[in-house]
Amino acid sequence: MLTQTTTRVLGPGDLDATLAVLDRDPVTNAFVAARVQAAGLDPWRLGGEMWGWYADGRLESLCYAGANLVPVEAGPEAVRAFAERARRAGRRCSSIVGPAEATALLWSLLEPSWGPAREVRPCQPLMVASTAPPDIAPDPYVRRVRKDEMDIVMPACVAMFTEEVGVSPLAGDGGLLYQARVAELVSAGRSFARIEDGRVVFKAEIGAATDRACQIQGVWVAPEFRGRRLSETGMAAVLRYALADIAPLASLYVNDFNTAARAAYRRVGFRETGAFMSVLF
Repeated sequence: MLTQTTTRVLGPGDLDATLAVLDRDPVTNAFVAARVQAAGLDPWRLGGEMWGWYADGRLESLCYAGANLVPVEAGPEAVRAFAERARRAGRRCSSIVGPAEATALLWSLLEPSWGPAREVRPCQPLMVASTAPPDIAPDPYVRRVRKDEMDIVMPACVAMFTEEVGVSPLAGDGGLLYQARVAELVSAGRSFARIEDGRVVFKAEIGAATDRACQIQGVWVAPEFRGRRLSETGMAAVLRYALADIAPLASLYVNDFNTAARAAYRRVGFRETGAFMSVLF
């Protein structure tokens, strides 16, 4: 018997089924799960559409189509269906990001019409920690950023983004959307930094958070302070906050060529459990 498949845009009535798919892998799916839990499936609130792929009437796979295109729990047949829908719609996202295998297939199908990409990062190890390191003391000066410190933390956020992504987040709209996102994380108590003499020495944020897993992002040490293991003690502090206040599992993903960062995260207690891939436009 042939499997009957279909793909469609999901709506509020599909929320429970969508959350069930996301819950299959709460670490890998943390980014999309956090958005859905906060905003539901209304495209305006979600900041994009959620596409669903059905097999014999059962929702099996998802694809978030917003500022990022993110395949979720998607095997080859679902990826092909999502690629066809994305190709017909035209590129509206600034990146494709997700589990490496699904993202690689998705990009191979979209590259002829969407390419070339500005940069492709085919292997970004996904790292997970469930306990704080017993042998690395958390930096006691790393703390939550206060709302009145936005002017202090914003230059560090811009420097990190530009260094990591290769373009400034201030381009286009003058940084209004990026500043709003930074302010959102600060207001939520998910922005952390060590601040000395009015400037950021170390910073990181918990960018996505559910009750099962959270994702640390934006890790940055001021250039003149690098080489002093501040990333280790700083991350130990952020990890302590994350596990105590946010979720029982903390994750992050890192470029495979950043061997120093991968080693530092391993020393803090993170272990590699998979890989992501990013395509940047």
